[in-house]
Amino acid sequence: LAEAEMAGILAWFWNERFWLPHNVTWADLKNTDEATFPQAEDLYLACPLAFCIFMIRLIFERFIARPCAMGLKIQANGPQKAQSNAILEKVFTAITKHPDEKRLEGLSKQLDWDVRTIQRWFRQRRNQEKPSTLARFCESMWKFTFYLYIFTYGVRFLKKTPWLWNTKECWYNYPYQPLTVDIHYYYVLELSFYLSLLFSQFTDIRRKDFLIMFLHHVAAISLITFSYVNNMARVGTLVMCLHDAADVLIEAAKMANYAKCQILCNLLFAMFAILFISSRLGVYPVWILNTTLFESWEIVGPYPSWWVFNLLLILLQLLHSFWSYLIVKTVCRAISKGKVSKDDRSDIESSSDEDDGPPPSQKHHSSATNGTNKNHGTNGYLTGGSYPDEH
Repeated sequence: LAEAEMAGILAWFWNERFWLPHNVTWADLKNTDEATFPQAEDLYLACPLAFCIFMIRLIFERFIARPCAMGLKIQANGPQKAQSNAILEKVFTAITKHPDEKRLEGLSKQLDWDVRTIQRWFRQRRNQEKPSTLARFCESMWKFTFYLYIFTYGVRFLKKTPWLWNTKECWYNYPYQPLTVDIHYYYVLELSFYLSLLFSQFTDIRRKDFLIMFLHHVAAISLITFSYVNNMARVGTLVMCLHDAADVLIEAAKMANYAKCQILCNLLFAMFAILFISSRLGVYPVWILNTTLFESWEIVGPYPSWWVFNLLLILLQLLHSFWSYLIVKTVCRAISKGKVSKDDRSDIESSSDEDDGPPPSQKHHSSATNGTNKNHGTNGYLTGGSYPDEH
């Protein structure tokens, strides 16, 4: 009975009338000696490969990125550590990291500390869990290296394809378009990377737009999977390559920021902002959405998964608009201050309270505990790892 139910669920999920155009069946897209077509099971490889990519990242950060950071004099110091206190530590780890006013007043009476000092302790303790500048640099260097490689590969592959120069080629003879080794490699590698990003988002630097980035990763993985399964791989390669271009620049700008190369940082960020806004708000709708919405309608016609695919692409466009707004805000702030610094996505809490000094009970040894540099929230696009990079 269980097997029959599972078979029924699979038959419903892989309904040909949802996934494929009218009069096309899965049997028509089975591999033959003459041609190879995308198969859903091809993507199973992405899961173990995502784990391998994550392990490669750890090795890369430890043996390549870290020595580079040390060579650039980037220290491993993190935010100022909170004073050791067993009672507050128990509340922080077992109850809440953000105590309300009532709990703060209770702790104040119990410890004979004023509420402001306890608030500062919790703020420092939360920041204490954030990665150091060294960890941020290593994360950005890893992403920069991958994006540079995959973008270079995509450009070298696509410049030899007819659909780069004429997007209608994405739909001629669709869906009977053979799968090439280059497309298969490109898809599996991109999907594996974004799966690794989805998993590592829970261990990487936590940011205010965590849910937005999670939605972005899910949309990217869904788009890659959708376009592969129903053989929209040609237009899928265009989408992936277009997005990788700006990702290279933002990670380079972050590295320059961590290395305190402010002029280079400003230049790279300006290049990134121009490329991101022009490609995501200009090229993407004019080039990509035009072919997926209008040219495909004219040549192939709509069907259920066509609508889902285009809805995902439109969702991506909405995310582009949101991030473009944040970028413009960052640029305006940079122009007013004369340099790129902080944006609304800062992952370190910053407050003048943290500059007030340690609690009274530890003032006499503050010179021993203040050995780390204070982080005043100059993070955002240039100190974080997950801006709108993941397509």
